[in-house]
Amino acid sequence: MAVASDLAVLLYAEGESLPDVVTALCEPADATGRWKQQTIVYPRGTLSARRLLLIGMGKRSAITADTVRQAAALAAQRAQEIKVATYHVGFNGDLPLPPAVFGQAFAEGSVLGSYRYTRYKSDREEVPTANAVLLLGAGSDEAAAGVRRGQIIARATAFARDLANGPGNEVTPAFLGQTALELGERLGLKTMVLDKPQLIEQGFGGILAVGQGSANEPRFIVMEYGSADQGPTICLVGKGITFDTGGISIKPAEKMDEMKMDMSGAAAVFGAMQAVAELQLPLHVVGIVCAAENMPGSTAYRPGDIIRTLSGKTVEVLNTDAEGRIVLADGLFYAQRYQPAAIVDLATLTGAIMVALGPHAIGLMGNNQELANRLIAAGEATAERVWQLPLWDEYREAMKSEIADLKNTGGRYGGAITAAGFLAAFVGDYPWAHLDIAGTAWVEKPNRAYQSRGATGVGVRLLVELLQGYVG
Repeated sequence: MAVASDLAVLLYAEGESLPDVVTALCEPADATGRWKQQTIVYPRGTLSARRLLLIGMGKRSAITADTVRQAAALAAQRAQEIKVATYHVGFNGDLPLPPAVFGQAFAEGSVLGSYRYTRYKSDREEVPTANAVLLLGAGSDEAAAGVRRGQIIARATAFARDLANGPGNEVTPAFLGQTALELGERLGLKTMVLDKPQLIEQGFGGILAVGQGSANEPRFIVMEYGSADQGPTICLVGKGITFDTGGISIKPAEKMDEMKMDMSGAAAVFGAMQAVAELQLPLHVVGIVCAAENMPGSTAYRPGDIIRTLSGKTVEVLNTDAEGRIVLADGLFYAQRYQPAAIVDLATLTGAIMVALGPHAIGLMGNNQELANRLIAAGEATAERVWQLPLWDEYREAMKSEIADLKNTGGRYGGAITAAGFLAAFVGDYPWAHLDIAGTAWVEKPNRAYQSRGATGVGVRLLVELLQGYVG
């Protein structure tokens, strides 16, 4: 790493020999290479860098893309702390992963590791993101291509984080609609935003019901990339509840402030559409966002109401806090008109999935095992892991109403699955997967080095990896 720099970073595996000039600068116990061990030394002229940061990667055989992603995030955070403009990163010895995979993971970790949401801090200190330079020999061209891809995906994830971190008084359904129009203009997407009169005219009864108690009127958003003759059609459907009080079935006050993130599924769709367009994937991808604000106003929908969705199916409302599935009913049914090869919806849908899986896995349910397998593989590749739960007929039967076609809650037990059973009624026979991201979309304490408190942007990297699997 003979490069003049204020900060040089060396990633190295556990138990492997470091260059003599590096070994001479630190005590053996400070440079064992154990996972996440960080040691900073000052070469004082023995190296061209003013500072050298050593980051342990653990055993070489256990290094994965996520190991690289997290190590890159740690390096970015230290560079930001030191306030350097540029830092250089190298790996000790041969790369443990293909260069393109290594480069992509490195870029994702570098960008996401330095992410902070400080938009509303008037006294914030402007600390520019340090520029990371990856130093490689063999495979550098492939790694550079991976870096470019990783930067695109990470920026899209940061975009999703910004949307989900944004306060409900700014990030309204209308704001999401305007964001979609701006995204379409910038990236050449075919964009449609339906306002309340258009929703009434076209019969979007689910979205209208949930949004009718709020002064912030609902929107239905479609962002279309490519065309059906360009490649397989994949529909991505996101729950966009920009703030969720629970409505008449109001939530407890504690942590209600976090309900600004109840549009994290929509945020993931926005981020994925940006990434798909910038990567220029040869696919036809349709992003659908069902945006509404769930408020307990005098005009709000009530427990006991029966609403007619876009599909014509009627829904008995037992709990107005089970609103996400109602807006998704319209979006999923709308997706059928594209005759897609797959429909994937993302939603912070149930507390039940948080109880079942905690903050470490996305709940997966659906009607097509091939699509489920694709998502499971994509989850392993991105560390946005999914865990499949059954969706037997019994769970669908639990959502039938005595006085309408469906009811919007099946009770306490198996709540994440019965919610998916409700959604299944609106996808027809098209391959469909439901991703319940309620446990993974927001973190109080980050699980990985490239996360920060608040919105994680979960789903963007997962969706891009899924879509890449349909290419070629």
